Amino acid sequence: MSAGRHSGLGILFDMDGVLVDSNPVHKRVIQDFCSRHGKEVSGPYFLEHISGRTNKEWISHLFPDKSDREIVLLADEKEQLFRETFDPAAAALPGLHPFLRELKDHRIPMAVATSAPEKNADFILEGLGITAFFDAVLHSDHVTSGKPHPEIYIKSARAIGLATGQCVVFEDSVAGVAAARKAGARVIGVTGTHTREELRNCDRIIAGFGEITLADLVQL
Repeated sequence: MSAGRHSGLGILFDMDGVLVDSNPVHKRVIQDFCSRHGKEVSGPYFLEHISGRTNKEWISHLFPDKSDREIVLLADEKEQLFRETFDPAAAALPGLHPFLRELKDHRIPMAVATSAPEKNADFILEGLGITAFFDAVLHSDHVTSGKPHPEIYIKSARAIGLATGQCVVFEDSVAGVAAARKAGARVIGVTGTHTREELRNCDRIIAGFGEITLADLVQL
């Protein structure tokens, strides 16, 4: 899709906690994974240091003595556990498919901007049956700095031929909201990972995609 075939509006989606309710499973898997390796992860630690961040970032923080190669192996181990545990098709956010169809019918360019690794992005998008809706999918391999750094949103906007100021971002994490804000995008918070109060810096807050329409996005 070329930049000239739409009205100058683009939509950028985080994945975990936005397209799919995967964060409870991620949290359980991370806690089990960390216990295997002699680490305990509290709820506050998860939200502050893990949610919205790349595996390389949070694993390096939790295991500061590990080499880069060891961190890659730990990340692969954690994500394999997740994929063995999670069923994307059973956990789509309410109203997701009709909302994506509405955007696609109006030729609105869309991208996924996730901190997850490529295998997870493929696994979840294919499991949901929504890969074809997106004009670009950016994952952890596309960035050197994870959220709250704005890099992934700047790059994902560019990937659909727009400036970040022309884009609306759907996010569930505080780090992700900060990244979208720094990039200059409007932000819609999706509750689940955080409360409405914690997402108060968003332009609008929803619990599912049945609560918002294309007309609402245009107004933003």
